[in-house]
Amino acid sequence: MTAPIPEAFRNVKALTFDCFGTVVDYRSTVHQELVKRALEKKESPTFSSLPESLRTRLEAMTDDDWAKFGEEWRNSYGEFTQSFVPGKTPWKDIDTHHYDSLLELLRKWGLTGIYTDDELRSLSLVWHNLKPWDDSAAGIRRLGTRFVTSTLSNGNQSLLQDLNANGNLGFRKIISTADFGAYKPHPSTYLGAAAALGFRPEELAMVAAHLGDLAAARSNGLRTIYVERPREEAWGPEQERYKEARKWVDLWITESEDGFLEAAKRLGIPE
Repeated sequence: MTAPIPEAFRNVKALTFDCFGTVVDYRSTVHQELVKRALEKKESPTFSSLPESLRTRLEAMTDDDWAKFGEEWRNSYGEFTQSFVPGKTPWKDIDTHHYDSLLELLRKWGLTGIYTDDELRSLSLVWHNLKPWDDSAAGIRRLGTRFVTSTLSNGNQSLLQDLNANGNLGFRKIISTADFGAYKPHPSTYLGAAAALGFRPEELAMVAAHLGDLAAARSNGLRTIYVERPREEAWGPEQERYKEARKWVDLWITESEDGFLEAAKRLGIPE
């Protein structure tokens, strides 16, 4: 038996999705690629021509080190987008940020000079090939039978197009915050998405694994769907703002449930 549509969603016509962490599991993909590239470098004919100090440093890197490196790479993205001020901060897209921050992290970790520039540019584009969560493709497609489904991510257009194609996600529209010269949580990104889709803000629901994103969306008139993902939430359950979010989030999917497929079920969409 199909569940009735919750009252909060009776006028919703489109769903906008955060991507990094919500739709795709960036941690495992980035970590695996960092480890793979390091192994390839150590096994390459050019490795012996590197300075001994660099060879020693690379060989000392453990699996846990690369996991920490990947986490710092992701954190640099958050710091960059959160601090960006439209009209004041010089524009930089996410591909460029990922390249620049990769260089900075390699310097910090004592690994500058390990990779050629071509190798660095290739590695920086790992974010175009992130693995979707198991429920993502099927869930987005099922939700798309009732709603217009769109990305609303800080990733640039080419990055999001690649995520959609590589993950067979089936988004009906690709919207990047870069389309509006801003990054979430700036109001222009949520309002711009509504205008781009041809709907009023209250006719959109933001889907995210981050309560900060949803709080910003809500403050601009959007409905909210929270989908818990492993290690994604910055707000702690003991914090007052988290407890308050429990009251205002329109649809809350726990980590033990089936992500977007559960969201479709709770929104009354038959299998």
